[in-house]
Amino acid sequence: MSGVNKNIVILISGSGSNMAAIVETSIQQRWQARLKARVVAVISNKAGAQGLAWAREQGIASHALDHTQFSSREAFDAALMVEIDRHAPTLVVLAGFMRILTPGFVQHYKGRLVNIHPSLLPAFTGLKTHQRAIDMGCRVAGATVHRVTSELDHGEILDQAVVPVLPGDTAETLAARVLTQEHVIYPRALERLLTA
Repeated sequence: MSGVNKNIVILISGSGSNMAAIVETSIQQRWQARLKARVVAVISNKAGAQGLAWAREQGIASHALDHTQFSSREAFDAALMVEIDRHAPTLVVLAGFMRILTPGFVQHYKGRLVNIHPSLLPAFTGLKTHQRAIDMGCRVAGATVHRVTSELDHGEILDQAVVPVLPGDTAETLAARVLTQEHVIYPRALERLLTA
């Protein structure tokens, strides 16, 4: 991805721990100086998302667009695209953004839209991934960074991390261990995209 400035827009729905990991890594690794890349905006579909307050404290433009105020998924996605496009994004990064996106939205950002999913894709697409891995008797679980396509939790795999499933694990304990690895692989995958 060539160009002078590479703007990253991050979409969140909650605490934004992956967003924070990306921002902190971008500062520590000097992405702005080395890659001409920086996180320019954080947008949430929930006004009360904790991650928005954290982003504001870092001086990052932060916006809430309440999906419940729109008559349809398409109407929300259209408004979201307008908000995102104000920031001329090189990458649009889903970091705990709990909305299924319309095909039109995905097409609009084709090749620029990235997600992290808490399983070793292609296994366990969708929700309740950790409990499903435990119920199936998996010995390992993990997380996957992937390009977003119109098919849920599919698309080119960009990075993965493997985490052991331990005896006595609950969905919560496994999720906590996986999340620590998400914070490592997501910034790493984005840096690779930004230098490609």
